[in-house]
Amino acid sequence: MIRKAWMIGRAARSGLPLLALVTLSTAAAPDRFDGPVEGARRVGELRLDGELFHVQGLALERTRIWVTSVDEASRKAYLHAFDRRTGRFLRRLELTDGVRYHPGGISISGRSIWVPVAEYRPRSSAILIEVDADSLKVRRKIPVADHLGFVAASGNTLVAGNWDGRLLYIFDLARNAPPRTIPNPSATRHQDMKFAGGQLVAGGAITPWSGAVDWIDWPSMQVRRTLRAGAIGPIRPIGRGGPYTGEGMAIEGRDLYLVPEDGPSRMFHFRLDAGEDRPA
Repeated sequence: MIRKAWMIGRAARSGLPLLALVTLSTAAAPDRFDGPVEGARRVGELRLDGELFHVQGLALERTRIWVTSVDEASRKAYLHAFDRRTGRFLRRLELTDGVRYHPGGISISGRSIWVPVAEYRPRSSAILIEVDADSLKVRRKIPVADHLGFVAASGNTLVAGNWDGRLLYIFDLARNAPPRTIPNPSATRHQDMKFAGGQLVAGGAITPWSGAVDWIDWPSMQVRRTLRAGAIGPIRPIGRGGPYTGEGMAIEGRDLYLVPEDGPSRMFHFRLDAGEDRPA
């Protein structure tokens, strides 16, 4: 979810043509990290064989890959399922809800897939949708008076982030109470977040050409580790790439999975160095 408006707005304010700004930025950025992911080695990649639009979120099961994408031209939100071994497309579910057509980063807890679907603008509205992972039936919808761009789920706890993840909404599904809000302790513009090993692991963008993966203690919300990430391919809006961590992210122990490209997409598999998946 690296915003097209981000680059366009900066170009307009500076008076530079967009292409010149992109070229200047990618060539001279002082904080640019040129490797894929710091402290990780690339194990492989899997091409996702099916129609995908602007990718937003990633979640993994033993046999399936779940990806959310937004069809900006048709204003539609989708949840896609792929075979984890072959990358073959299996099925998809449309989750558009009126003016809310932007799905975000997703999480699986038990047999539920949690997907935020929001208006495509900050400070707007969203719904958190619980989808049955077997039948793809919608179990419930939770309205929120803000744009939500991702959600991490663990049992009765949901942690969702608004536009660029500046504010986190904490839901306790066991209580009939409004969520509490806390500021995001990281400067990373998180796009996908997961509960993993008693921590929150979140990936996102820092600039259009760089990103990061953060490990945040739960529930103290202290950032324990950050790994930098570089860009893949031409950056948006000229190309379909961006930071490796700029869109879908999933983690299983020391195995990190990323889907940074719009369709046609690939899922990249990285192995973290020993110790990178736990606090220092």
